[in-house]
Amino acid sequence: MTAHVNIMQNPEEVRRAAAHIAEQLPGSFRPELVLVCGTGFGELADMFRCIRALPFGDIPGFPHATVESHAGHIIAAYLGENPLLLQQGRCHLYEGYTPAQVCMGVRAAYILGARSLVAVNAAGCLNPQWNAGDLMLIADHINCTGTSPLVGLNHDPWGPRFPDMSRVYDREYQQIALEAAQAIGIRLERGVYVGVLGPELESPAQTRMYRQAGADAIGMSTVLEVIAARQLGMRVLAFSCLSNKNLPDCMEETNLEDIIATVQASSEKMVRLLGASLPYVLRGAKSL
Repeated sequence: MTAHVNIMQNPEEVRRAAAHIAEQLPGSFRPELVLVCGTGFGELADMFRCIRALPFGDIPGFPHATVESHAGHIIAAYLGENPLLLQQGRCHLYEGYTPAQVCMGVRAAYILGARSLVAVNAAGCLNPQWNAGDLMLIADHINCTGTSPLVGLNHDPWGPRFPDMSRVYDREYQQIALEAAQAIGIRLERGVYVGVLGPELESPAQTRMYRQAGADAIGMSTVLEVIAARQLGMRVLAFSCLSNKNLPDCMEETNLEDIIATVQASSEKMVRLLGASLPYVLRGAKSL
């Protein structure tokens, strides 16, 4: 009897999605990076010169964004003369998607030419010394989703079966972001992000546990995309907007509307930070 193998990789679907995106773009367009934006950050598209917006639903096999705060578009754009892809909105495990579906945008962008991933998310603040509305540079992560986009038979063209994760977030890119924040007068924390399944928000006991494990912020995205990107050999830079503060001994109630409002109030800072950082990231510079 042949043992059952759970095939979780989806290279054919990713290739079809990438081919469809390419057909909608000028033949000379080859993105240098992909910027993935989460809850409340849809307006980041305004900082770029956009040439084409493709709804997720128009891309064959691409998962649909079911969360209202995620617009659900792949946008081809320029920052100055540099081409890039903007993924406006995400799909999440808690929506019922597989890890492979969650990472389709990153993998399709790689096929189209992107060699760097910049990820932006909203996250709960676990560090008691920080506040809601602060920005955090992700220096490392803890994957508590219970899964990985690498589960199943490995697709060797995407990278090794057991990719190294000792330097997940690019140190040169981090230095660029820290110098950019200092230059424009924005406070930028640096910490560890823990990714969880969701969609429920964490309890006081969970907050205490994740904090004791070394996490500074918590969210329901990003880690799977980053793992997929690192297997592909992409350089990664990521930021969180701390959307609510979790103090386990005096926990305050929150809801999605309040989280979105906090993120939107901080979006101007994120736009300024990305505007100061991305030109140097696109150049592959080591620092400002």
